[in-house]
Amino acid sequence: MAEISEDAPPPPAAADDAGVQREAASTRRSTKPGRKRLFLTFSVFLAFLSGLPFFLKSTEIHRSPLPFESIDALSRRLQFDPPSLPCHFQAVFLRSGPDSALAARLQSAIAADMGRRAGDRPSCGDCGRGFTVSVTVDSGEECVSDDGGVAGSCLWTCGAVSLDGSGEDDSAVDESLDSGLRGAGGKECVEAGGGRVYTVVVMEKEDVEGVRIVVGKHRHAWIVGKVSETDAVSIISKVFVKYFMKGGKEKGIGEFVPVGADGTVVLSFSLLNADPSDWVYDWEFQEMSKIMLASVAKALTPIANISIESQVLYHTPKSSNSYWDEKHGSYIFSLRDLPFFVNSNEWHLDTSVTAAGRSKVLQFVVYVPSAIECPLLLQLPNGEISKTNGFISPMWGGIVIWNPPQCTGDSQKKHLEGSTLPPQELEKIFQVFIAQLRMLFGLTSNYIDSSETEISKFLDSERGFTEWELDVLFRHHACFNLHSCVNTLESLAKLVQSLPRMIVMDEIGKEVKYSLEAASLAQMNASLGIYDASAASSRKAKALAEDAFFHPSIMSISYSSIEHYFAIYMPFFAPVSLHVLLAAIKELKRYKREKAKYMAFAAEQARQAT
Repeated sequence: MAEISEDAPPPPAAADDAGVQREAASTRRSTKPGRKRLFLTFSVFLAFLSGLPFFLKSTEIHRSPLPFESIDALSRRLQFDPPSLPCHFQAVFLRSGPDSALAARLQSAIAADMGRRAGDRPSCGDCGRGFTVSVTVDSGEECVSDDGGVAGSCLWTCGAVSLDGSGEDDSAVDESLDSGLRGAGGKECVEAGGGRVYTVVVMEKEDVEGVRIVVGKHRHAWIVGKVSETDAVSIISKVFVKYFMKGGKEKGIGEFVPVGADGTVVLSFSLLNADPSDWVYDWEFQEMSKIMLASVAKALTPIANISIESQVLYHTPKSSNSYWDEKHGSYIFSLRDLPFFVNSNEWHLDTSVTAAGRSKVLQFVVYVPSAIECPLLLQLPNGEISKTNGFISPMWGGIVIWNPPQCTGDSQKKHLEGSTLPPQELEKIFQVFIAQLRMLFGLTSNYIDSSETEISKFLDSERGFTEWELDVLFRHHACFNLHSCVNTLESLAKLVQSLPRMIVMDEIGKEVKYSLEAASLAQMNASLGIYDASAASSRKAKALAEDAFFHPSIMSISYSSIEHYFAIYMPFFAPVSLHVLLAAIKELKRYKREKAKYMAFAAEQARQAT
């Protein structure tokens, strides 16, 4: 076995010399450090940094710029300076013997009474506090006027209407006044920015018993009879404020309007046969629709795009119960039964394909009861039977119950096939539907109790809405649509600003821009008194704002915060970027250290040389 031996340790002096040499070698180097390694390391680092913009560009969210300042400006303008819808009212007294002081006295009294009736805070869509009043006293040969600060072209033309035969035929008087008033400069007033002109003509007649008040289908009314100055002021101001300004209601027509968010309304008419085993009825809807509904839809065009459809349904019993009443000889259902009348399980009314999206559907139903509950009548709270035998459901539509002539008390049940509603009956039903449509839009129906309104007669229009009623609707919808448009745009702006990662398509930006332009146009038309154009522009502004807010690109994507964005990509890029960064820092430190060694060696060589 070989002998194991250890190497002898070096002498102490030799060990010290070796240590000195290693220390000198670690602190000095005789050659200049190369940059190749540093260049390669920083090339990789710079290549990584140069790819970062491309990565951010590929993951960025497209956001079309929205005019936030314009939206805020429109909101402030509507809040502090509501849209002004100017109205001009003129009272004309046809009497003998003009009085120079009478016109000024009446003008001041009527303006003061109208201001009191209008109130300090007029509702949206009223004429506001900026209306003007003028009074003209016409004796047939001479006129005395107090224009109330309005241009002369808006005033009554002396001798425009003859005093003879003024109280005989209301329709003839209505057309005669309209012809005279249009020749008096009403059109020029609109073009000059004075708004629509509403007129009340007082025809003083000694041979007329009592006082007769008639409201025409245009923009005027007239009073026939002997009336005192105080009563004339009260009647004229009431007609101006309650009817021409507020549409026949003390507080206006209300806030809720049956128009869809996109400005469209679908009138769906349904004929329901409760029990086809008793009788089956059909109707000539298309022909009657052209006669009675086409003009109504055309008149309401500025505030809604109206489409009409119809259907006939069978096996549609009602949900509520009725009871037999011996006094009336019929089955009775009362107002407390109305909430349960519509049978949503059997009445399949929502079948329209044109009402998709945000359109509004108004249902109008003709209910033909079965033989076991026929005739079926609606009893009012006062115990009387409804004249129309129908009712409305706000924001839903209206229902009319039509009892077939076969359902008498002791008649035998007859099975009729292919029967058609008589044209006379169908015309009456459509008249009720038009009255219900008026009520759904906030107006009063055509069935007015004159004893309550103090008005002797209201002339109906063949369009279902008189000119002054359409003006009320146009003003109200213009104001309501502008406020709705601003609220929608403000909500959209807050939503976009609160979600930085939210996609805003260019189409949304265009819709917001066009909505603001339409709103500005509606305000301009409102200030000029062009009510129909203002309502049409405001409807377009509201529809565009709703389209922008409910754009599919907004509704279909879930948006996350910037923290979530980093949480997704950090696991992929953080390890690589961290290693590249640490390698670059480490290589830079190494290069500086080696360069310091070389500089120390060079300095020592220079000292030895000297």
